Amino acid sequence: MDPLRAKLNAFGVAAVAFVVGLLTASGLEWTRGSGAVGIDAAPAAVAQAPQRRDVQPLDDLSKSFISIARSATPAVVSIRAEGSVRNAGVQFRLPPDLPRPFDEWFRRFYRQPEDVPYDVPLGVGSGFIVSEDGYVLTNNHVVERAEKIFVQLSDGREFTGTLAGRDPTTDVAVVKIEGKNLPTVPLGDSDKVQIGEWVLAVGNPGYGGRTLNLTVTAGIVSGKGRSIGVIQRADTRGYAIEDFLQTDAAINPGNSGGPLVNTRGEAIGINTAIASETGYAQGYGFAIPVNLAKAVMNDLIKYGRVRRAALGIRIEQVRPVDAKEFKLPEVSGVIVQDFTEGSPAMEAGLERGDVIVEVDGQKVERVGQLQRVIASREPGTTAEIKVIRYGAPMAFKVKLTEATVPEPESAVRLAGSRARERLGLDMRVLTPELARQAELPEGSDIKGVVITNVEPYSPASRADLEEGMVITAVNRQPVRTPEDVERAIGQAKPGDVVSLDIVQSQGGELYRAIRNLEAPK
Repeated sequence: MDPLRAKLNAFGVAAVAFVVGLLTASGLEWTRGSGAVGIDAAPAAVAQAPQRRDVQPLDDLSKSFISIARSATPAVVSIRAEGSVRNAGVQFRLPPDLPRPFDEWFRRFYRQPEDVPYDVPLGVGSGFIVSEDGYVLTNNHVVERAEKIFVQLSDGREFTGTLAGRDPTTDVAVVKIEGKNLPTVPLGDSDKVQIGEWVLAVGNPGYGGRTLNLTVTAGIVSGKGRSIGVIQRADTRGYAIEDFLQTDAAINPGNSGGPLVNTRGEAIGINTAIASETGYAQGYGFAIPVNLAKAVMNDLIKYGRVRRAALGIRIEQVRPVDAKEFKLPEVSGVIVQDFTEGSPAMEAGLERGDVIVEVDGQKVERVGQLQRVIASREPGTTAEIKVIRYGAPMAFKVKLTEATVPEPESAVRLAGSRARERLGLDMRVLTPELARQAELPEGSDIKGVVITNVEPYSPASRADLEEGMVITAVNRQPVRTPEDVERAIGQAKPGDVVSLDIVQSQGGELYRAIRNLEAPK
């Protein structure tokens, strides 16, 4: 082969190789410019839109939150509490030389009788309806000083509420509104709540003097079994139960009483408190477990007070040093420190130094948990208590007694009720403690409601009713609860005569007839 042909063949092979290489590089995107050249230089991973499969979980979670909010918010209410203050006898001064009959006219219409109350707002909180006939769960601190309660639904309807009862030891209260087929929030099982699960807090927080109705915030359950000392007040006298759920869902003033809702749309707690240096949410919110709230609510509705089961013991949390002393497998449980008089736990065989680790098959780790578990039981029922006695596991059957839970300091007022507005009195269920205060004969089987307040110038006042008197019958029908009195009064019209059977101190019986059923406004 001559030299020229050889050179041409070599050039042709090189040209073909260059074209093939160029096509290959183009297919592999090797020919694109560097990152400093134009917008086409952006990496393919950045330029591509997110794929459906990547955003689907977030989209599903968002839709879940929307569904939960739509389901829960119709049953979340705003609660406005009002109380009364007195004018301390402020009087209008009249000119000394005012001629008759003008002086009499001024005295009649402008002179203020002493000690006449007038209403003032106490605050706004939240609550949620749990039954179609109008029972509302909320916090005790939302309504504890209320003499009138107004409940507003999300659709704008407003009701006058009746305080069915309240319990300072758990910060739970129940308000009743009159309605049918009302929206409700179903109650879940707070014992099954897991740390890390999603929750929504719903309520009516305040900001800058305004109420932000039906605000929904999201977060997770951050902790369980929290005790932060907000219920440890004088009127709980050692009976306070703090076993809060902790959440980072934003809770602010005004949210109190609203529901903490899980991803199934069930209330697992009542939003109650925040830990904050500013007074506003900082990521530490606390809610009463709904299982405890449900037990309290059932007692308040049925009995008008809390019937608290008790072991009759004084207890203390296990510490690391105790675990070694009492030969425990872990730093967990509750130490029996002492016994109350007539303690059923002591009668069953428990001793000082026993460490309670289980109740009816449920593991006990802390004081608040044991209190909550026992409080959810009925007095008179039997609980199986497992303890560790210096390394030896033991079990006992304890018949639970009823604790003497202190009544709230102020009367359980039937705020906005017929009894208050038509007769001018407040009342509550007669308890053994109230019977002693009323000086009723010991061992008597007197049942009824005790009068806790009589408004000046009211029909009850004109009928000489007094605090401490016990109403045993209305129109000859026996009454046992304030609700019984409410129903009886509701059947009467203005001008009708209502007869009351009264028992006063030392068991003396009286009869009172009230004709004018409209108390002065």
